[in-house]
Amino acid sequence: MKIEHVAIWVKDIDKVCEFYRKYFGGVVQPLYHNPTKRFTSRFVTFESGARLEVMHRPDIGGDAGTFHVKQSEIAEHLGFAHLSFSVGSKEDVDHLTQQMSEDGITIAGEPRTTGDGYYESVVLDPEGNRVEITA
Repeated sequence: MKIEHVAIWVKDIDKVCEFYRKYFGGVVQPLYHNPTKRFTSRFVTFESGARLEVMHRPDIGGDAGTFHVKQSEIAEHLGFAHLSFSVGSKEDVDHLTQQMSEDGITIAGEPRTTGDGYYESVVLDPEGNRVEITA
């Protein structure tokens, strides 16, 4: 068994997909649109086979963590706890974090060794979702 994909609700599909393409080598798939449900999405596929579904619906809006579907029994929300990308080495973590900083990406946690032994930094994607970059 394997996790098939992870999905996130966003306001701007193209901006978020471009972030994951540019910094993590994701391949952005064609746009899917269901006009009846006013739903659009794109999958971003990574070299490892992992996939991220980036989704939008106009009735889901607000700040990350508080996006709720109107008139629904099940509250949908934007985001998740975090995604983690392993880039290979401490040097690669440092380099990518520096590149992102220079590009104006928000660095939420500078590169460091965590209490559980990970060497990581934490950045925010264009909509404020946390992304760990690990060795």
